[in-house]
Amino acid sequence: MSVCKRIVTIDGPSGGGKSTVSRMLAAQLHFTYLDTGAMYRAVAYQCREKDIDLGESGQLEALLAAIRIELLPPEAGEDDVRVLVDGQDVGRNLRTPEMGMLASKVSVLPLVRASLTRLQQQIGASGQIVAEGRDTGTVVFPDAAWKFFLDASSQVRAHRRAEQLRSKGEMVDEQQLLAQIIQRDKDDRERTIAPLKAASDALTIDSTGLQVEEVVRLMYEKILLSSCCREE
Repeated sequence: MSVCKRIVTIDGPSGGGKSTVSRMLAAQLHFTYLDTGAMYRAVAYQCREKDIDLGESGQLEALLAAIRIELLPPEAGEDDVRVLVDGQDVGRNLRTPEMGMLASKVSVLPLVRASLTRLQQQIGASGQIVAEGRDTGTVVFPDAAWKFFLDASSQVRAHRRAEQLRSKGEMVDEQQLLAQIIQRDKDDRERTIAPLKAASDALTIDSTGLQVEEVVRLMYEKILLSSCCREE
């Protein structure tokens, strides 16, 4: 029996294709897909909706104690997981660039970080999950059997995100989106708590010139060849 924790972590900056890759890889492995970024966006959304002062720990503690976040499989033809906050489906409201920036601000708060990290670890306690985010391999699941860091140029990430939003009928200023991605990269990499970085034992994949299917294949083959996978 292997001592490996059968968890796959996929970290990386915004717009790198983590969600699509993670969902496809989880399906191939018959694992559960855990979108940690959606959880931070959900908290950010509630903070905005309830006009929470992020500097007031009492307000934040009350929100975190009461909030219920549920992640459900995507609807047919959709890419993103469905996110229910206190029973309400708010998924579409979470995927805007503005909400991504707010989620980045919320994620640096120790109260939020500790609360969601505990919840994510509870979800992954039994293993067999593919977790994607910014710190899943470094902080949330440091003992994960397989760790990946998925990156791409900021220009390519901005274009991919713009195309995704346009496919949903949204108007997009790609240059503004690029500026937001660059700023979020800076914020995520420079934050004191759980900064965005590759785990020391993670395999870094630059997807700039790769199709999604190629990235998934690289990860899947790496997992199949690992000693942890063979021992199970």
